[in-house]
Formats: sequence, structure tokens, C-alpha cells
Amino acid sequence: MHKDHATSNAVYGLGLIGAAVYYIQNATSFVDGLLGVLKALVWPAFLVHKVLEFLQM
Repeated sequence: MHKDHATSNAVYGLGLIGAAVYYIQNATSFVDGLLGVLKALVWPAFLVHKVLEFLQM
């Protein structure tokens, strides 16, 4: 059984691009920009962490 995950892949891809642009624009050095690209790859983990942190109150 094969399911099409095109929608979730598109959302992740747009989020990846948006996060990379955000982190690179706010970088003050090349190393910060490079770390920003790496952070952009795992942006869903940051999102889930912040949501769970918020829900704990």
C-alpha cells in the first residue's frame, strides 16, 4: 500500500526554505549563516519543542 505524501513534503519544503531565509538574514557571520542552514533542516523539532514548552505553562 503506497500513500502519497506530496502535501506534507510541500509544507516541509516551504518551511525549510522560509527557515533558511530567516536564519541567513539574521546571521551576523558566515558561521551563523551555516548554522542557520543546519537549523533550517530540523525546524519541525524546534516548532514541536516550543509548542510543548508553551503547553506546559
